[in-house]
Amino acid sequence: MTAIEFNYNLTAMQKYLEVFAKQLTGNEDDAKDLLQETFLKALVNREKYVNQNNFKAWVYTIMKNIFINNYRRTKKSRTFIDQTDNLFHINSITNDTEFNPESIIATRELTKGIEALDKEFRRAFDMYNEGYKYKEIADDLNLTIGTVKSRIFYSRKKLMENLKEYQP
Repeated sequence: MTAIEFNYNLTAMQKYLEVFAKQLTGNEDDAKDLLQETFLKALVNREKYVNQNNFKAWVYTIMKNIFINNYRRTKKSRTFIDQTDNLFHINSITNDTEFNPESIIATRELTKGIEALDKEFRRAFDMYNEGYKYKEIADDLNLTIGTVKSRIFYSRKKLMENLKEYQP
């Protein structure tokens, strides 16, 4: 597929992608941002598209993956966005439990539990919790993705066993 055909097919899908973006985000502005990111990523990765594949499915998959990655990123951030007119609370980080004695003790126990993990398991677990993707961890530690997933799974399992008393 030539660049002109690719661009034509991509722009022809714009209204369908807008509807899909609105369904995913539930917000007009976020949908526009998602659409723009999708177009950019599709154009940047044009050479990765193989003619035998379904173009529409390829672009929809790009949009869905961008949405999922953005959702995970915002979920991990601890920013509280206040929708009221009170300007003193907009984008303030919630730290009500920061100096709570119970949370301090629980954090210490969790840290001890993580430090008690085997070194080879702890590195993969720490990298995952820092936000690295499985592939990045596997590349950095020279392991297969399956081994990385296994180590993270067993690390979680071991932590849950060690910290049973703190679970509700």
